[in-house]
Amino acid sequence: MSALQQAIWIMGCGDIGRRVARLYQNQGIGAIGWVRGADSVTLGQAQGIEMRQGDMDAGSFFPRNAFEGRDIFWFAPPPSSGSVDSRLRRFLLAVQSAPRRIVLISTTGVYGDSKGAWIDENTPAQPNNERSIRRLDAETALRDWMQQYKGDGVILRVPGIYALDRLPLERLKRGEPVVKAEEAPWTNRIHADDLAMIAKVAMEQAPKGAIYNATDGNPSTMTEYFNQIADYAGLPRPPQMSLEEAKQVLSAGMVSYLQESRRIRNDKLLNELGITLQYPNLAAALR
Repeated sequence: MSALQQAIWIMGCGDIGRRVARLYQNQGIGAIGWVRGADSVTLGQAQGIEMRQGDMDAGSFFPRNAFEGRDIFWFAPPPSSGSVDSRLRRFLLAVQSAPRRIVLISTTGVYGDSKGAWIDENTPAQPNNERSIRRLDAETALRDWMQQYKGDGVILRVPGIYALDRLPLERLKRGEPVVKAEEAPWTNRIHADDLAMIAKVAMEQAPKGAIYNATDGNPSTMTEYFNQIADYAGLPRPPQMSLEEAKQVLSAGMVSYLQESRRIRNDKLLNELGITLQYPNLAAALR
């Protein structure tokens, strides 16, 4: 089988997609990436990924035979509005039974606000913002596809993604405030390299239909997160304000994050897939 015939598909081949592709390339397996922007094409090609460019909001460009028997990573985000992931739904309708397996990146936001309680994959999904509702619709679409076309899929619920080249240093340099530590919500995260590794292991080993929380299992408050990064970078810790003050001055997107607090377990990920994280917490990465 040629490298091209073995190639995995990465739909929405941005930073995480390129990290996944590199893991396969290290094994002599090719990758084909689908993106919308020309800059992403250039970045992928520089890494040796065979790139395709197209608009996922157009419904006529998915050649079903191209995905026959392929492993597909669906990393493309849903549309920016509405309650439905029309992009994934259109894709699944076009390819029908062609793919061997699809690994979908979803979000831990589907759990909604647990007020800081610990949750796992058995916790009911209760999204309370449109962004997370669209992600849950993507999960539903994948499960419907599995049932209708006897397909094989795995869902990864992902929290905030970070890496040394993805830290919020500019925000810290601007001195933007954070919520007081005693009022700050619990947040969860995963290192980008660990997420890429998890996605590959899930593709190769996860049971059909499995759902995993792809998190490092070591939550902290958002304020602790920014303080740790400031200390690492030698920058002043950000000023703090009350939650009520934050609602008046921060962006709507940031406020929506502040209104959800949860601590997410990853026991199933570690035990069922035998995952050993390279970065089990933020401090390990910053060292």
